Amino acid sequence: MIIIAPYAKALSNGKQNPKNYPYWEELIALIQINIGFEIVQVGIEGEKQLVKDFRKNLSIEELKDLIKECYIWIGCDSFFQHLAWHQGKRGIVLWSVSDPLIFGHPENVNLLKDRSFLTKNQFLWWEFLEHNPDAFVKPQEVVKYLSPI
Repeated sequence: MIIIAPYAKALSNGKQNPKNYPYWEELIALIQINIGFEIVQVGIEGEKQLVKDFRKNLSIEELKDLIKECYIWIGCDSFFQHLAWHQGKRGIVLWSVSDPLIFGHPENVNLLKDRSFLTKNQFLWWEFLEHNPDAFVKPQEVVKYLSPI
């Protein structure tokens, strides 16, 4: 099983979080065609459902148990990557504006397209940044890291 954690915390201004990966549908299709693993999405009520098995509003303990069961996980820079790291489970983090050298864990595959997209002040609220799909690696790049599976 592969877990996807597609979304970072919703912004109070209603805009899309600039850390949310924009190419999930294409990535999921590539995983299903090339890898064939079951995909489980985790998130909260109100987030867009991307796969059939969407587990909403899980407790921390339920998330920990699910992380233990998965082969690998994929997500944006969010709470989930830190929880998975705490559980000792490597994954793939899809970065855009936040810096993996500050917020990432070296055990993970940290995919950052280009450091030029990083926000200058890494400690401001994300509400002030625009979502930019060009800041993310394409799904084909992500799948390369799943191919050894």
